[in-house]
Amino acid sequence: MLDYAWLNIGSLVLGLIAWILPVMNLVHHRKQENKKWIVFSIISTSACAISICFQIFYNYHLVKIEDWSALMDTIGAVAFASAFLIIVTILLNALTDTISRQSC
Repeated sequence: MLDYAWLNIGSLVLGLIAWILPVMNLVHHRKQENKKWIVFSIISTSACAISICFQIFYNYHLVKIEDWSALMDTIGAVAFASAFLIIVTILLNALTDTISRQSC
């Protein structure tokens, strides 16, 4: 049986990956060998999307087991955190794109 708590941990780890990859690109943007920035941006965006999917799967699990109080207690924070994750990931990747194109 799947332990659904791992979805929250996986979501957190993937969210951090979504932010760490563009930051690494920004730190190493001056190096000539950093030509794979677009790959890291795609991986970052994918990690963000999968992170949010994990939260949707966890909420679906709460609905299936009819744990309405847990769902009602957490859905506001999940919605805010998901929006914040998307906005920051987009901004970091856009900044990486802008800086990488200027240095070419």
